[in-house]
Amino acid sequence: MWLELQDVVRHFGSRQAVNGLSLRLAQGSIGCLLGPSGCGKTTALRAIAGFEPVDAGTIRAHGRVLSQPGFTESPEKRRIGMVFQDYALFPHLTVRDNVSFGLHRRPASEQRKRADDMLVAVGLSEYSNRYPHQLSGGQQQRVALARALAPEPELVLLDEPFSSLDVELRERLSADVRRVLKNLNATALLVTHDQQEAFAVADLIGVMRDGRLEQWDSPYELYHRPVTRFVADFVGQGVFIRGEVVGPGTVRTEVGVVRASGNGHWVNGRAVDLLLRPDDVIHDDASELKAEVCQRAFRGAEFLYTLKMPSGTQLLSLVPSHHNHSIGERIGIRIEPDHVVAFDR
Repeated sequence: MWLELQDVVRHFGSRQAVNGLSLRLAQGSIGCLLGPSGCGKTTALRAIAGFEPVDAGTIRAHGRVLSQPGFTESPEKRRIGMVFQDYALFPHLTVRDNVSFGLHRRPASEQRKRADDMLVAVGLSEYSNRYPHQLSGGQQQRVALARALAPEPELVLLDEPFSSLDVELRERLSADVRRVLKNLNATALLVTHDQQEAFAVADLIGVMRDGRLEQWDSPYELYHRPVTRFVADFVGQGVFIRGEVVGPGTVRTEVGVVRASGNGHWVNGRAVDLLLRPDDVIHDDASELKAEVCQRAFRGAEFLYTLKMPSGTQLLSLVPSHHNHSIGERIGIRIEPDHVVAFDR
């Protein structure tokens, strides 16, 4: 296990920025700390980098202690590369010189070769003699990544690396960054508040709330098997509908009897809230179950319909865009959940 955090605590006065954070990240894996502003993810990243001490707990790399109360190994000794939110490129240096900046102890010929190799890896070899102001935001981001990777760090940390980019560029670059990191078998941890960014880059994602880690899991598990209601609300889209347990893993709702996995004790009569994702609600003209279209969002291949049941309960449904229904129209639906999670009401 390359990186391990065990019960890490960091507080500022009476405020617990990080509260009992534990996680493990294997060599060659990409992890992500995901959560809203103020949840503690950036403080955790800074503690891993060595910019913040810990007040309790331990941070280890390959079993070696990096931080514990009373001891913080200096950042330059940690063999950690950092990609900052604003890229922090040197405006007076060329792209090649920016990338080779951390290689000053190596011979000049080796510095140049390593920098050129990294620029090839991020697809910017033809820009080596340009200056940062001559590059787009996405190109600057890739230069910052190349610079972080050039000294062959054991871990790369990325702090909100795409936050200053537009949505289309962010999606494209997140895939590029994952490809580069995987090609180099780099171990990496990023922090972001954007779940699509986290899903596109990371193998494992930790959802944080108020300094605590709610769930550390794969993107698939976070989406389909959230272990807390906060994770269910924060990750993906979905709605909660009321239900009543009528058997082991079986819940009766106004949209029918649903087999459910997950949280809570399956005591008959227990009131629960059931999480339904948009892909659980299928448009079916032949179904007797009807719902009224009250909103729709065109997404190219699909519509995201907001549907209202006779009771007033609202559902979300992804429907192929050739099913073009008007606001106020009643359409047939059926519920086909692969994973439905219930939480005690």
